[in-house]
Amino acid sequence: MSVFTAIRVFLLLLPLTLAAQSYNGFDLSQAIVPTDNLVASGVPRDGIPALDEPEFIKPAKARFLRDRDRVLGISLGGEQRAYPLEILNHHEVVNDTIAGRAVVVTYCPLCATGIAFDVTGQPWQTFGVSGLLYNSDVLLYDRQTGSLWSQMLAKAISGPAAGYKLHAIPVTHTRWRQWRERHPDTLVLSTDTGFDRNYRDNPYETYAETKDIWFPVAHRDKRLNSKARVIGLEINGQFKAYPFSALPRRTGLVADEFAGQQLTIEYDRNAESGRVLDENGNEIVTYTAYWFAWVAFHPGTAIYE
Repeated sequence: MSVFTAIRVFLLLLPLTLAAQSYNGFDLSQAIVPTDNLVASGVPRDGIPALDEPEFIKPAKARFLRDRDRVLGISLGGEQRAYPLEILNHHEVVNDTIAGRAVVVTYCPLCATGIAFDVTGQPWQTFGVSGLLYNSDVLLYDRQTGSLWSQMLAKAISGPAAGYKLHAIPVTHTRWRQWRERHPDTLVLSTDTGFDRNYRDNPYETYAETKDIWFPVAHRDKRLNSKARVIGLEINGQFKAYPFSALPRRTGLVADEFAGQQLTIEYDRNAESGRVLDENGNEIVTYTAYWFAWVAFHPGTAIYE
């Protein structure tokens, strides 16, 4: 190859090289979402380290937790786990095993979304943080195929797994006191993570207290304040949001009918925690999130009033 040809090839490939760098090295050539809506957060791939061998302790030893501290709670196969947000703020992904099931616990501080997936028997078993965002929401990647996954969509948006869905399981967003009282035998994710972090330091504290959104989203909706917390659900391709601010103060139960189903919303407005049960009393997978995040992914969503 002549020097001229080599230079020409280099110049032709340079835009692709720069694009690969801007997307933290992920191949987006077959992405199923508009790549213009993907944003580099400024953190490299694995710059936010996932927890792969999480340690757990009993509630009595979780002295670092205060009653009002928020946790993600999971009850699966007779076992209960609590994942403090002050730890998840620094890691965002926990690759765990609960009752013999492979579970990926994820949290996006920008959207206030905590979502867990059962990946037992799937080709993708462990996940990391890509450093990329879609609609301001964390994009995960699996270490087996290198595919990118949208947390809110529970779907791979690029790579060999593009189009595949993850199986979400119920997660309770609540305060430590409420979870501990309901599940006294719960285990708690330990701060002994193997990483040197000050977990009392919340880098998103100011962000949570304002209406500001740090990264672009494809759709905005002013029906609610951007940081209003909602419980979002999907039934038969239809979406609805239940703002905590719209739920009555004097009761912890609300009946509703949506998408042809009778639902019961069981909630604690003070703790901004809730779940939705179907007519048979089975818990439906829901997504507690900031309003802007929920509506960015589901612009046609209904709202409970």
